[in-house]
Amino acid sequence: MKLPSSTRRAIHVLLIYAGALLFGLVAHWIGFPLPWMIGAMVFAAGVRLAERPLPIPGQTRQIGQILVATSVGLSFTPAAVSAMTSLLLPMVGAAILTIALGFVTAAFLMRLTRVDVITAALASIPMGPVESATLAARHNVLPGPVIFAQTLRIMLLVVLIPPAIVAIDGSVKDPVAALGAMEWSWTGAGLLGVSGVAGAFAARAVGLANPFFVGSLGGAAVAAALSLPITAYPYPVLVLAQVFLGVWLGGVFDRELLRRARGFIPGSILASALMILLCTGMGLGLTWLTGQSWQVMLLSTAPGSVTEMALTAKILEDGLAVVTAFHVVRIFIILPFAGTIIGLTARLATRWGLHAP
Repeated sequence: MKLPSSTRRAIHVLLIYAGALLFGLVAHWIGFPLPWMIGAMVFAAGVRLAERPLPIPGQTRQIGQILVATSVGLSFTPAAVSAMTSLLLPMVGAAILTIALGFVTAAFLMRLTRVDVITAALASIPMGPVESATLAARHNVLPGPVIFAQTLRIMLLVVLIPPAIVAIDGSVKDPVAALGAMEWSWTGAGLLGVSGVAGAFAARAVGLANPFFVGSLGGAAVAAALSLPITAYPYPVLVLAQVFLGVWLGGVFDRELLRRARGFIPGSILASALMILLCTGMGLGLTWLTGQSWQVMLLSTAPGSVTEMALTAKILEDGLAVVTAFHVVRIFIILPFAGTIIGLTARLATRWGLHAP
């Protein structure tokens, strides 16, 4: 008997997440930090590159963001918030400098790939694949290369930065232990989830960018700052969140995207590497300026991937609130003004005759 289409789809989704969990288990066995996210991302990208369907519910990304954001929000205790006030100026300065470094990378990308200045800027300034694609359509440039470059940089950050920092740091023997050892209770975890969901829907109601991360983070941070009886989630919940986010991220990277960006790929890889190196240099400079550890500052200034950088800080048990605050400040500076930045770039490009070299 032929199964109903809804049943077949449910089985397909379950098989996808089973495969993602299997790859996560392998990454865990190897000893990767964020193993469930990296394993799931590699599996999902492989499925899409094989041109197989990946019918995952869109809500899974939102659930993953809420779970991770609220876990990060736990670190915003009154003492942590008080300690971060002296870092507000470096946070704002790092956000502005990241935009400037994005334009440096854009100029490099234009030279390598001969794309126009708007495509190069949208591909280089860290603002996320969805937001950059929307602006590409508004300015009549092809969204494919832009989505590819933004997605590629995020994937490189997730695959390279956490393992490198954990390996160089050398103090973490078991990357999973820090996440799995958090104390929790059913009531505390439930209250944490409720605070995150409330913050997410409040953020969406007022039109904030990335509401399911920023709003959930804000809700949990308020609960932590008020010393409400919230606790961490049980570790399997964080595993689920990593798998949800990893499958979503890997699923973006399909063969059609590669076809649309074929001539753009080598230059984009080099430009992504350049942006990561430039932000690494900024992070090392801020290490000297702020007195924070180099690990915290490199995670704080990574050009994107706030979720993954925050989880890495949680693994290192160092500077989680600082890392998150740096990324949130940058999000609130770049995303609301992204349209203005790209619009001004377009006007200046027209006035000065800046086109693809």
